[in-house]
Amino acid sequence: MGYSKNLGAGLFGMLLLAPGVLASDPDPLQDFCVADLDGKAVSVNGHPCKPMSEAGDDFLFSSKLAKAGNTSTPNGSAVTELDVAEWPGTNTLGVSMNRVDFAPGGTNPPHIHPRATDIGIVLKGELLVGILGSLDSGNKLYSRVVRAGETFLIPRGLMHFQFNVGKTHASMVVSFNSQNPGIVFVLTLFFGSNPPIPTPVLTKALRVEAGVVELLKSNFAGGS
Repeated sequence: MGYSKNLGAGLFGMLLLAPGVLASDPDPLQDFCVADLDGKAVSVNGHPCKPMSEAGDDFLFSSKLAKAGNTSTPNGSAVTELDVAEWPGTNTLGVSMNRVDFAPGGTNPPHIHPRATDIGIVLKGELLVGILGSLDSGNKLYSRVVRAGETFLIPRGLMHFQFNVGKTHASMVVSFNSQNPGIVFVLTLFFGSNPPIPTPVLTKALRVEAGVVELLKSNFAGGS
């Protein structure tokens, strides 16, 4: 047993001293790290930093969420993203935001953020917010109508949706604890993936005829 402990400690020490091994610190080591989106440096998780002298001050300010998006879409909603690709100043800080606007009857369809928990506030209107629990919860649907000024919380990785139940336009802003939360639209993934999921897989999984699957695939052609 003592030999195993000594061997493990020795291997750990060798890894620490190995040339080219880099470690990360859980806290920022500089004032900011504005993402160099065109940088050629090797990056494992995130983006390399621009020199501070080139960062300017717009990394601290953005007006991209000030304007409502165009809700003339198949879902009757518009998502305005403000992640690291849209706001490079969030790089390494683990935060980002989205704005979602809804026409009457519009929906932000069932989706998942694989890399973030999000917390949202309804700016105007009334939204039915639904959160789907995992198998551990018995696939429970948690839902409530959330009105202007009220907030909601979506745990990381849980499927959720919003639906405008009011007669006027609605909007909300959500914040994430990730600079790049990612998004998976469930129906688009099922029926608009590239390459397509084989129809026999979906007919078996969904327990429907092949014609139903082909119809749904045609509705989501091109990942729309």
